Amino acid sequence: MLEARTVGVSIGQPWRDLHEAIWRPECFLEWASGLSGSSLDKDGEAWKAKGPEGPIRIRFTGHNPLGVMDHYVDVGSGPEVYVPMRVVPNAGRAEVLVTLFRQPGMPDAKSQADAEWVQRDLLTLRDMAMG
Repeated sequence: MLEARTVGVSIGQPWRDLHEAIWRPECFLEWASGLSGSSLDKDGEAWKAKGPEGPIRIRFTGHNPLGVMDHYVDVGSGPEVYVPMRVVPNAGRAEVLVTLFRQPGMPDAKSQADAEWVQRDLLTLRDMAMG
């Protein structure tokens, strides 16, 4: 079993409104810094993009009424990485939660850096949504 860590951010919008505004894969380009400066190009059921370390393929969960925005990232080496993401209600507003699974052999420092990176991206999403 892989070690899991969930990072999140509260956003002062109704959760369904937020989910509807951000569920499309193209919206990730606006706040996910690992994709900044890239484009998403549809490739069958996946999308091709340029990640921080080279080309990647991403599969996204289809639109749904539950706030599920899971995605699967293939960096071309090693197994595809599953990234669960949810927009959930919290007292009429939204929580955005991303769970990170520590990959086999990943050093502590890299795991911590990944969590901090995702937290920064979620704060960017919050600022974008509230701006």
